[in-house]
Amino acid sequence: MLSSTRESDTVEARAAARPARARSHGAIGLRRVARHRGATLGIVLVAGLLLLSLLAPYVSRYDPAEPHFGARLEPPTAAYPLGTDSYGRDVLSRVAYGGRISLVVGAVSVVVSFVVGLPLGVAAGYAGGRIDDLIMRIIDVWLAFPELLLAIGIVAVLGPGLHNVMLAIGISGVPGVCRLVRGNVLAVKEESYVEVACAVGGTAMHIVRAHVLPNVLAPVVVLLTLRLGTAILAGVGLSFLGLGVQPPAPEWGAMVAEGRTYLQQAWWVSTIPGAAIFLSVMGFNMFGDGLRDALDPRLH
Repeated sequence: MLSSTRESDTVEARAAARPARARSHGAIGLRRVARHRGATLGIVLVAGLLLLSLLAPYVSRYDPAEPHFGARLEPPTAAYPLGTDSYGRDVLSRVAYGGRISLVVGAVSVVVSFVVGLPLGVAAGYAGGRIDDLIMRIIDVWLAFPELLLAIGIVAVLGPGLHNVMLAIGISGVPGVCRLVRGNVLAVKEESYVEVACAVGGTAMHIVRAHVLPNVLAPVVVLLTLRLGTAILAGVGLSFLGLGVQPPAPEWGAMVAEGRTYLQQAWWVSTIPGAAIFLSVMGFNMFGDGLRDALDPRLH
């Protein structure tokens, strides 16, 4: 009776310690990210672009799609702080509203890659055997196509548009997520705590949920953070080619494509949205690098 009471007390103590331990690890990770100068700068850049997009109605008083033919290709002035394009539309307004589209394309595309790639990688790494061979041969064929070329092909089949662009970019990023997850699952599967869980009769679903997934999510989160910049760049590239969001909707890639005709006389039409693309991609990459450094135990 006494021994059973002690065992129950021990179990309760361990259960109470787990959340505290998880919170301490999370707090340590956040402090490491905060101390990383690159990650901090990346967060500032991304937060600035997010605020610009969210506060777009308050940043500029002009409708981003409304033309002002009497103010075509106006340089930056008090009335138009970043100038106007060939239709007289305010560039500041279009950049602010265009950020909503580009950032949403990047975020949704990354979610699609995660939702599809994570279960494929877990199934291949944990099941092994023929399932692993089948999934990885499909991934190898998938990887034979460059990501942007694959996205162009998917959009060409489905047709241009915001939803098709997000789906195309998300699908093209699945192989990278799948391969990373599979590699980490193979490493975690050899750990002693997984072997013990198997020995005591744990089901495959329980072992994956309780032991495998928590140990493979950190590198996947880092990869997805880094992929945000790549996804934004891919979405901008598709819009530059005319396969993304269609005019007159404001979109950074389409703005760069439109302004390239007027580079000699109106540099701001392409340069301003190009700078927004550069800052967003650099911000996500710097944040992803800092997050990777903070979560990599080999660096601490």
